[in-house]
Amino acid sequence: MASTGPIAVQSPASAPASRTHEVGIQTDKWLRWMISIAVMTAAMMELVDTSAVNVSLPYIAGNLSASVDEATWVLTSYLVANAIILPLSGWLSNHFGRRRLVMMSIVGFTVSSILCGLAPTLPALIFFRVLQGASGGSLQPTTRAIMLEAFPREQRGQAMAFWGFGIVIAPIVAPVLGGWLTTDFSWRWIFFVNIPISLLSLFLVWTYVFDPPYIRRATSRIDYWGIGLLAIGIAALQIVFDKGQEDDWFGSHFIVTMSIIAVVALVAFTLWELHTKDAVVHFHLFRYRTFATGTCLSMVLFFSLYGSIVLLPLFMQELLGFPAITAGAWNAPRGIATLAMMPVAAWVIGRRWDMRALLSFGLAMSAIGALMFSYLNMNAGTWSFFWPEVVMGAGLSFMFVPLATITVDPIPQQEMGYATSLIALARNLGAGIGISVFAAFEARREQLHQLRLSSTMTEEQGLPARMVQQLGTYLSHHTGSTSGAAHGATAMLYQRLLEHAAALSYLDGFRVMAIVMFLTIPFVWIMKKPVFHSPKSSGE
Repeated sequence: MASTGPIAVQSPASAPASRTHEVGIQTDKWLRWMISIAVMTAAMMELVDTSAVNVSLPYIAGNLSASVDEATWVLTSYLVANAIILPLSGWLSNHFGRRRLVMMSIVGFTVSSILCGLAPTLPALIFFRVLQGASGGSLQPTTRAIMLEAFPREQRGQAMAFWGFGIVIAPIVAPVLGGWLTTDFSWRWIFFVNIPISLLSLFLVWTYVFDPPYIRRATSRIDYWGIGLLAIGIAALQIVFDKGQEDDWFGSHFIVTMSIIAVVALVAFTLWELHTKDAVVHFHLFRYRTFATGTCLSMVLFFSLYGSIVLLPLFMQELLGFPAITAGAWNAPRGIATLAMMPVAAWVIGRRWDMRALLSFGLAMSAIGALMFSYLNMNAGTWSFFWPEVVMGAGLSFMFVPLATITVDPIPQQEMGYATSLIALARNLGAGIGISVFAAFEARREQLHQLRLSSTMTEEQGLPARMVQQLGTYLSHHTGSTSGAAHGATAMLYQRLLEHAAALSYLDGFRVMAIVMFLTIPFVWIMKKPVFHSPKSSGE
């Protein structure tokens, strides 16, 4: 008997039922990869623009007559709006249809990008960034759901490797592209550059991506209470993550207030969603042990990953004196290693190896890479960062592909959009927590190391006195002045102490990162091993 299951993605002409093996799977290989290119282009468009803005904040602040601290709201406003939409992506997909939602998001993101580039003032730019973040928030989870549904279960490793290629390469290219456009042209061009990408993506999605029938069921009732509570809670939480370190965390009344609002709103949202019939977030998906564990692991992974993204450039710039472009460029070995090993990870998964073993191997490799970073010192040259970057990058490929594949394995096709939106939210929260925690950890550890180093260099030991005398003699010899030599020598010694304390705090951060990854490995084995079945022919 021929299969009559709906087709998740099909050609513009109505594809016959005989072209599908099961609900949501496209068996035309060429069409499957065109769908993949279409949705990956849309996701890359959002990532390129997001990452490029980070390097341009000082230029934006100067051009719009604002301080750098004020200009950081350009980032915060985007992240808040983006974080609100992420968990709503599954509901929006079912309400509007995935194809329509992706096309609306691309158009909205492009128009708001143009408005950002034309913004005359900082408040206007912040407002347009809110629109941009809201428009782009659903792109990653929705396009990922489309790609997963286009491939049979046994080929999802290939799909996630291809997806990972775009997700990894965009943050590598974007800072370099953003720096070049900002330096040689204007910061406004970082918002205009994605127009050609968006037009290409819009054409490809319009041509190749179509919805299955089960996606075209709009909810009869809109859960206004759920959406409102979620928006308030996520917005407050994102502000706490983004501004906490800057405002001294709970020493600030503003951060305390935002934290209380976040906790109350999110608890109320969770209780409401568990009892309403038209929930916008499907918490019942966490009943699947593999999905719940994989989502938590995604949060931990991005917690550690974004922690390293914060620590490494600061270590290279502030302590080793590398220019920003050099520090940014040294993220490339990690990205290149990840890209190089992703096809290997996909091939191994295709050979039906246990993905839990691959994931454990990837976590161990990334942990070893972080541990290698913890043995650097103030005399490290640029090439000292190469092998730790390569080891960590290779490990990421063996984490990303298996984790992305195994987490959604038990999820029914019609729930895939809700599942990918929850995973995206977990990754977003993990990244926000990682950035905040590691920044706060580094600051606190630096203070502790300053106290420890100061206590070991006492006058009774005679070490500072001898060093001050030697430095004073050196300075007076080269400057010809003896009056300020002792004061200058003391200042130099103290500065050296501060630098050493800061270096130790960064290295402590990498050790914590490695420990977190190692401790995560046993939890991988809580997930069930995927059982792949050979696709059935349409005639069965």
